Amino acid sequence: MVIFVNLRQNHLSQNHMISIDPKKAKTSEFHSYMVGAVAPRPIAFASTMDKEGKPNLSPFSFFNIFSAKPPIAVFSPSRNGRTGATKNTYDNLREVPEVVINVVNFDLVQQASLSSTEYPKGVNEFEKAGLTPIPSVMVKPFRVKESPVQMECIVKQIIELGQEGGAGNLIICEIVMMHIRENILDANRNIDPRKIDLVGRLGANYYSRTSGSALFEVEKPLAKIGIGVDGIPEKIRLSSFLTGNNLGQLGNVEKLPELVEINAFRKEALEDIFCKFGSDSDALERELHLKAKEYLDNGEIQKGWKTLLA
Repeated sequence: MVIFVNLRQNHLSQNHMISIDPKKAKTSEFHSYMVGAVAPRPIAFASTMDKEGKPNLSPFSFFNIFSAKPPIAVFSPSRNGRTGATKNTYDNLREVPEVVINVVNFDLVQQASLSSTEYPKGVNEFEKAGLTPIPSVMVKPFRVKESPVQMECIVKQIIELGQEGGAGNLIICEIVMMHIRENILDANRNIDPRKIDLVGRLGANYYSRTSGSALFEVEKPLAKIGIGVDGIPEKIRLSSFLTGNNLGQLGNVEKLPELVEINAFRKEALEDIFCKFGSDSDALERELHLKAKEYLDNGEIQKGWKTLLA
């Protein structure tokens, strides 16, 4: 079933698309579009060591986690876009298949960026970036003391994705020990996103920061079955004032409010709107939808529903 949502608001966004064939585009151009579109990306601040025991430290934003049991992290030190040469991190992992993935928070972002400089092999990025190496428990590479979370990993597999400049090298590694700074935990011993203050990588020189007004919650529909957007009455679903996000909020409830609840809320919170606009049905609908949107944008889903159904 096709649902047409907010056509009057969103129809312009459907036009003026550009289409790019990666086989015909310059690698640097397509890379720019990729990292601009898939963002923000977490950063693997990877500490490695060569067979002679010399450390290397470099950040990679082609990174994520993919399994909890076994705990698997994946990142990709790509080949140099101009020369096709492999990075020191990749070369080290071929010699010593162990790595420490240190997370990057706001306090660390400038030093992490500095460590991405393409220094010659053997140069110690810990020293260049002014960071403190500390011994690991299970692996040879050092941890970054300043990082709030450090994951010691054993490399399980390396997959070369190509030989040309820009080709990735997929590093699949198992986390064998994790270290977490205690002051980033909340009262339930979970990592508090406000305290850890992580950063993410975007395109060009841009980063994002997971704090302040940028931090928000979206309730996961795991313990309940929402009615879905198709379960929303058509007059609400096709509203000119509600966004797709608002409709997603409305569709995530299990059932609609009862009539007695709606009437009580109308008397309590909406009487002024009805008194002022009750003689003009179009104006009344507009004001109720705008008021509902205000509730929804503040996360007050039930109040939003009661307003729309009033």
